[in-house]
Amino acid sequence: MTAHDHAGSNGTPSRTSRALRPLTVAVVAAALAGSALAAAPAQAATSAYVAPPTALYTPPANSDANQQILDLVRHRQLKDAAGVLAMTRTPQAVWYGDGTPDEVRVSVHRTVVEAARHHALPVLALYNIPGRDCAQYSAGGAADTPQYEAWIDAVRAGIGHLPASVILEPDSLALLPSDCGQDDAQGSKTTERYTEIHYAVDALEPLAGTKVYLDAGHSGWHSVNDLVPRLVAGGIDTATGFFLNVSNYRPDSELAWYGKLVSSCLSHVSDGGSAADCPNQWWSVNDAQAWLDAHVHAAPSAMKHFVTDTSRNGQGPWTPPAGVYSDPQDWCNPPGRGTGARPTLNTGDALADAKVWVKIPGESDGQCTRGTAGPNDPERGYQDPAAGKWFPQQALELVHNANPRLLPEAAGPKPVR
Repeated sequence: MTAHDHAGSNGTPSRTSRALRPLTVAVVAAALAGSALAAAPAQAATSAYVAPPTALYTPPANSDANQQILDLVRHRQLKDAAGVLAMTRTPQAVWYGDGTPDEVRVSVHRTVVEAARHHALPVLALYNIPGRDCAQYSAGGAADTPQYEAWIDAVRAGIGHLPASVILEPDSLALLPSDCGQDDAQGSKTTERYTEIHYAVDALEPLAGTKVYLDAGHSGWHSVNDLVPRLVAGGIDTATGFFLNVSNYRPDSELAWYGKLVSSCLSHVSDGGSAADCPNQWWSVNDAQAWLDAHVHAAPSAMKHFVTDTSRNGQGPWTPPAGVYSDPQDWCNPPGRGTGARPTLNTGDALADAKVWVKIPGESDGQCTRGTAGPNDPERGYQDPAAGKWFPQQALELVHNANPRLLPEAAGPKPVR
């Protein structure tokens, strides 16, 4: 399950410089000034030609993240300030949901133009599917299929010919209406969900610079055999591929294996096979590999590729205390997590197009109660911020537990002069 709001930066150079001048923290001042510049309005594209992206795009930080950095500096917690700053200045997705078609068209266009100006590839997370998140912490989305299709048309117009990678509707396929009791006896809401995802793929994938990835949950959720038919029904045949682990914590090696199994099963199905025959992630590695060797012969270039969200998986998943909670919500603001591998387009895996930070690290998953009467999160002893709001305590956890580290390790104490 996911929880997000789209947030921008309100960085103000004059206020920043006033706050930092007495402490002369040059690196933090320079980086925050850069954040303010990044928030400036994008300039109009001057040519139809766009150079290929050479890096992933870093959007302006959540304004409350900048405020936390300033507060840490004022309290002389400079290492923490630098850590949160490094986290916010790492390439991340830009989230879109709930806005009107006109609003999303303008905002998407601003993002892709700004990214192209820096020869960077923007990752656009679209999160406006009707009935999203099974009406839980991140409830909302378009009212119906026609409204959603009009919104997708606006996204298409905003992207135009510029490069973009689209993370299409987290939880849309791994969490269908039929999975959470929202469907009717005829399954019409799930049918509509497939229609909506298929429409978005057909609208966006043909754009010259756009790659669309569909929701494949993560390796600790659905079996390969259950997940692949959902991808097929959602239109994976005409999409670039699928995404894994959005807002979750599964380790990289587990995700790479799961992604290979899903991609291989999709190839098997496209050759006329059945998903029921495919190995799943709970087979032994030797047995699964033997099946792959016998049944999958396509080159990686001809198979469906995937991207993984590494924004919070540096310490792997949280294991709730046994027998304490009726619903531990291990996905919802779990304690002690850290940021994971840095975003990159060079994964070293022929099937993995990128590691990306889709979930904005430091933004809350919601007001988690873990099956208790609430309103406090019993793991923390206080009420978590609403979904998508900045969560300062969690931001520091992600920095302190980052793997790899967000900041280089100090060489040792410097002499006092």
